[in-house]
Amino acid sequence: MQGQLAEIDIRSILQLIELGQRTGELYVEAYMPALPAMGADSAQPKTQSPHSWLVFFLNGQIVYAGTTDGNLDRLRGYLHRYNLDKSLKDLDVPAIATFNSPEYGYLWALLENHRLTPEQGRQILNGMVQETLFDLLSLHQGAFVFKLSAALSPQLTTFEISSLVATITTQIQAWNQFYPHIQSPHQCPSILQKLHSQDADDEKTARMLRWMDGQTSIQQISRYWNKGVVTVGKAIYPYVRQGIIHLSEVTSPLAPPESVEDWQATQVPRIVCVDDGVTIRQAIEQILDEHGYEATSIGNPLRALSLLFQLRPDLILCDIAMPELEGYELCAMLRQSSVFRQTPIIMLTGKDGFIDRVKARMAGATDYLTKPFGAHELLTLVEKYVGVGNPTRPQPNRLLEQAIQDDLELEPRSSTPSR
Repeated sequence: MQGQLAEIDIRSILQLIELGQRTGELYVEAYMPALPAMGADSAQPKTQSPHSWLVFFLNGQIVYAGTTDGNLDRLRGYLHRYNLDKSLKDLDVPAIATFNSPEYGYLWALLENHRLTPEQGRQILNGMVQETLFDLLSLHQGAFVFKLSAALSPQLTTFEISSLVATITTQIQAWNQFYPHIQSPHQCPSILQKLHSQDADDEKTARMLRWMDGQTSIQQISRYWNKGVVTVGKAIYPYVRQGIIHLSEVTSPLAPPESVEDWQATQVPRIVCVDDGVTIRQAIEQILDEHGYEATSIGNPLRALSLLFQLRPDLILCDIAMPELEGYELCAMLRQSSVFRQTPIIMLTGKDGFIDRVKARMAGATDYLTKPFGAHELLTLVEKYVGVGNPTRPQPNRLLEQAIQDDLELEPRSSTPSR
């Protein structure tokens, strides 16, 4: 499986891997903008080296994720919190580092030499995976290849994709509220003015400010401080706005578009329709797709119960009268989970009766729509709960739909970028 991120987004790629319980590795490369030419003899803009990442999977769960540059600075940053950042100096090069990520290999060497405890190793791996996914889910342009392969070995732990993606998506939404004052976690802050005495005397602020040297990125500070990048961003945001802290120019592809409004416009509401009727599913998909929503339909309500937890839609359309499992029952089951406690669920019914509306409400439905309905009725209700769609968006869901239809029998292409 390979393609461009203009065709399918990282979130959908990860869901395909999780749904198919795949074991292998995902290579992602960002498209880097050209830098302005420097000097009178420079006729062409300089091209930056592309950022690239590898994510390793075992049965649809993440084992490890990191960059492909072989740099150990990130590992040193995580070791700093345990006062072990100098422990790599006298460490023999581990054999695993020659054919897998050096960072992962050295982490295992620290564990085998009892420099780190397994719990510390799991905490570091968790931080590395979250940090990498934050970068990947913030990426708008690039290419990817997923290759089936033997599992990365040995494994210390694995991480569930769906829960991680939900958590990090929320973090990214919070992070983008700092835009345009803070654009990327890879920017390096430096202090331009002396802080007020009450700020300088605050112990937490003082600890963080000592890293504001113009050479240390926000992401690095978050490792040293043992806090997330959103926490660090929130701490420095007031000082950046006041001009007390200066941030380096953005040199990574991970900054959001030119405004928060533009970034929000790239977010496509995901809607899943559960209905055993092929005609109604096709009609709903066509209407929603044409108006800029990411629509997926599922005909089997029993299968839908498990797939919905993987897809994590922003809104669910659910038919009432279905074989094997009624819409009321499906709705009530979903409401028992904290994942779908706040998700709008709209029941599709062929009867416009008071009893049906009461039953829908008792099952936890947010609203209902009476069949037959037109495009205007459907869109009015959808916009009420998840807002307008984005007709100019990329169309990432086709691979996801095909995977569902084909029971996830996806075979990757044989070619892969060199590492």
